[in-house]
Amino acid sequence: MLPEEQLRKQRLEKLNSLKELKQNPYDYSYKKTHATIEVLEKFKSLEKEERANRKVSIAGRIMTLRVMGKASFGHLQDQSGRIQFYIKEEDSPENYKVFKKLDLGDIIGIGGIVFRTKMGEITVWCKKIRLLTKCLHPLPEKWHGLQDIETRYRQRYLDLIVNPDIKNIFNNRSQIINAIREFLVKQGYIEVETPILQPIYGGTNARPFESKLNALNMKVFMRISNELYLKRLLVGGYEKIFEFSQDFRNEGIDKTHNPEFLLMETMWCYADYTDNMGLTEDLIEYIAKKVLKTTVIEYQGKKIDLKKPWKRYRMIDAIKHFAGIDFENSSDSEIHEIMRKNKIEYPNEEFSRGLAMELIFKYLVEPKLIQPTIIYDYPKETSPLSKKHRSDPRFVERFEPFINGWEMGNSYSELNDPRELEQNWKQQESKHQKGNIEAQRLDNDFIRALEYGMPPASGLGLGIDRLVMLFTNSESIRDVILFPFMKPENN
Repeated sequence: MLPEEQLRKQRLEKLNSLKELKQNPYDYSYKKTHATIEVLEKFKSLEKEERANRKVSIAGRIMTLRVMGKASFGHLQDQSGRIQFYIKEEDSPENYKVFKKLDLGDIIGIGGIVFRTKMGEITVWCKKIRLLTKCLHPLPEKWHGLQDIETRYRQRYLDLIVNPDIKNIFNNRSQIINAIREFLVKQGYIEVETPILQPIYGGTNARPFESKLNALNMKVFMRISNELYLKRLLVGGYEKIFEFSQDFRNEGIDKTHNPEFLLMETMWCYADYTDNMGLTEDLIEYIAKKVLKTTVIEYQGKKIDLKKPWKRYRMIDAIKHFAGIDFENSSDSEIHEIMRKNKIEYPNEEFSRGLAMELIFKYLVEPKLIQPTIIYDYPKETSPLSKKHRSDPRFVERFEPFINGWEMGNSYSELNDPRELEQNWKQQESKHQKGNIEAQRLDNDFIRALEYGMPPASGLGLGIDRLVMLFTNSESIRDVILFPFMKPENN
């Protein structure tokens, strides 16, 4: 029998013994008076060997045990932290019988008084002990903890138990989301909710997940974007709205991509993409000051200053500045040669200078955009939902913010001409029919909505997971998602 199986068998035997002692190994509730951090803070002024008069009641998981005959020590861990407890057999033989059947990982409730030991540690002197939940698996070995990356992602519950500092990442994630919400509400935005299951996917170029709605015998899609539904609300009269949108894209998995991710999307009537450039800078700086109390962060050894104003480049100028390529004055054959030399693959479709420009930018410029940078004026071929540039029809009024070489979001002056959008979508449908699964689909209901009239507007989409990676110095997107997608275990 494997050692872990033997340990589990021993725990099951203790489980039965506890039942014989009239202990419910899976109790219903427990009345706590304090969290561990509150006990440590409230009684920090105690001198060595001094006892407090007030009783406390705490609960949590046993993380260490030192059984020493008729008196023992251990550490209990709850959501807020860890505290030592002490138990003596002479105080309550019945309590001590229960205690001796406990294991690391068991969840218990303790009632007692607080004192400071000779060694100076704040400790709860246990007068009552109650088993609340029996742990049937041994925790990872004390000195090595849970180190295997795949196990940590797959069994996040175990990761959080034995690596409690991991909670700081997810606490920061919550604070970042709250800061975004606070900022936007102060700016007069209203939070809304839009459908996750959609009859037609749209709002960006991406491959969807599809399913079947049995009740109506029809195909449905997990949303790749909430953009088109937010715009429907603008038609209905909303002017400043936002949503935290859980989106799903059936694409690759790597350090910055997960099939399920969180996007924050806004829509702002009577604004254009230049207005959202300023909003983006203000928002990121606000989050940094609110959560980190500074605009200077360190990510994997690189210092990045999020303070506005950020650098701004037209895409065509960024290619010239960072890659030394004068795209404006290069012929098609010269562009082909540039792509060949740099091993940039062009999709199997008719050549487009605009798409070539975006590909060259992606591979030769993006990795160099470490400090916060706004890249604007994208080729019209790559942005069917954007308005044409008002002074140069080769481009659209679109920008993306970049930090650490990552695209952090997307924004444009929204195309609200239904006839022009319909033509753009027909071109996308043609690409889809030729095998481009990521091409956008024609949404006739959305065209009809625009025909009722949508005010001029601009939206901003911001990737929350990558933002959390930056703010927590996390190497992988899987570090900032509590349950990242994993391949099934091989049983």
